[in-house]
Amino acid sequence: MKQNEKYKIYLEEDEIPTQWYNVRADMKIKPAPLVNPATGKPATLEDLTPVFCEELAKQELDNDTRYFDIPEEIQKFYRMYRPAPLVRAYFLEEALGTPAHIYYKFEGNNTSGSHKLNSAVAQVYYAKKQGLKGTTTETGAGQWGTAVSMASAFFHMDAKVYMVKVSYEQKPFRREVMRTYGATVTPSPSMTTEIGKAILAEHPGTTGSLGCAISEAVEVAVKTPGYRYILGSVLNQVLLHQSIIGLEAKKAFDKIGVKPDIIIGCAGGGSNLGGLMSPFMGEKLRGEADYRFIAVEPASCPSLTRGVYAYDFADTGRICPLAKMYTLGSDFIPSPNHAGGLRYHGMSPIVSELYDEGLMEARAVEQTKVFEAAEMFARTEGILPAPESSHAIRVAIDEALKCKETGEAKNILFGLTGTGYFDLVAYQKFHDGEMSDYIPTDEDLKKSIAKLPKI
Repeated sequence: MKQNEKYKIYLEEDEIPTQWYNVRADMKIKPAPLVNPATGKPATLEDLTPVFCEELAKQELDNDTRYFDIPEEIQKFYRMYRPAPLVRAYFLEEALGTPAHIYYKFEGNNTSGSHKLNSAVAQVYYAKKQGLKGTTTETGAGQWGTAVSMASAFFHMDAKVYMVKVSYEQKPFRREVMRTYGATVTPSPSMTTEIGKAILAEHPGTTGSLGCAISEAVEVAVKTPGYRYILGSVLNQVLLHQSIIGLEAKKAFDKIGVKPDIIIGCAGGGSNLGGLMSPFMGEKLRGEADYRFIAVEPASCPSLTRGVYAYDFADTGRICPLAKMYTLGSDFIPSPNHAGGLRYHGMSPIVSELYDEGLMEARAVEQTKVFEAAEMFARTEGILPAPESSHAIRVAIDEALKCKETGEAKNILFGLTGTGYFDLVAYQKFHDGEMSDYIPTDEDLKKSIAKLPKI
């Protein structure tokens, strides 16, 4: 390493972005609108506000405003853990023997352990501003639920969290962090809602899915006065809030005069990937620069690589608005994959549209190969990565090895969405040789895709 090069590129506190960037403003083809399942027509503000906070519903529907001011209260909260560093992975590069330069944007430097806090604080803030008592939500691996719990404690709001049952059982300590912050945590599907009871009747013994947990959280929100539902991924508003990741990354690269060639993110619902790539994608859409974007998803839940681009319900209970997205069908129940935050049947409408236009690539990777990459990263860079983040690490390593073959010194950026210290059961199964690579068959996918709504 040269003397003037740095491992970590930090922004100053006064360089934290004060606006979120809305990539939809620069998209020539906008994401298809949400559809009200009762009317079959595009969802209006009046359709969305019984479920979402009014300001968030406005953000959801706004395809034209390029920048949104970040309220001062949220900026103050961000200063507790932002700016997040952009890190050069010198030791990983050395271990791979690659000429590539590998960078990662580290979003795990907060108690929630992930990027999810960026949007959680915004959504809880708008609920508080509206005069509500609390929010309901779902969580997969638990990072989103933890982030909502933290933000709710900060703003003195109630939080009801429905946690995917397999994660509730595999990650008890994540559950206890949520309870420490005052949240009520319920394993989903549960017997506490009508939808939960119906799902259990149809799929007895199911380990659950994010689609199931969403349905339960939405039911509770619409039936409980003073509550609204908030979501940790997929929605346009979430990708808007998460754009702070990419905005900071771009500022940091500008500071050292470097431009990434390849931008990689794990993809479950699209929040991290969308947030990381948005400012760079904006440049690509405006013709100002060119980048390769790669979405990485689990082979056990391959919505982009094996799904269909169609309107589908965002939840298993089929009560949410319909979204046009790459989907495996809302009835699809993923295997109990350890990357719990990626166990969702569909993909963000923004990410889906960009992928459909050929503006980004997608890859599906097996779980054991993901944990091989996670272990290598931990041993070289000193951070135990979350299983979700490790999907991006896997492909970053693969791309760096291609550079080794060609001799190209490409700049590779990936999102390290969070830490894996609550995922040690998964690491144990990997080390004990008990981890398997479940991949759904074509027949498995046909069954759920066949049930897509006709629209």
